[in-house]
Amino acid sequence: QVQLVESGGGLVQAGGSLRLSCAASESIFSIDVMGWYRQTPGKQRASVATITGGGSTNYADSVKGRFTISRDNAKNTVYLQMNSLKPEDTAVYYCAAARGIHLYWGQGTQVTVSS
Repeated sequence: QVQLVESGGGLVQAGGSLRLSCAASESIFSIDVMGWYRQTPGKQRASVATITGGGSTNYADSVKGRFTISRDNAKNTVYLQMNSLKPEDTAVYYCAAARGIHLYWGQGTQVTVSS
């Protein structure tokens, strides 16, 4: 079982930046896809950005051009660089890892963007 620990959330003003980190408990070479999702109260968890083992990325339309997902295989860590943050980006952000039929989640980190 892969354990994921997120960090880097916090409070930031609109227009600011944050970088989220997701550290995996084992090598991410064996993980097919890693990604970031976010959830606000009363809404379903939604994909923000994903990255495959080969480095292919995919972004939600709402974050394209502002967020960048990357992975450091040597550190077993995936990052989400978030720039030009907007109040509507406020959410709990979750890291996820998919390997075969298994999907693993981190505990989440709160991101709050003030206007």
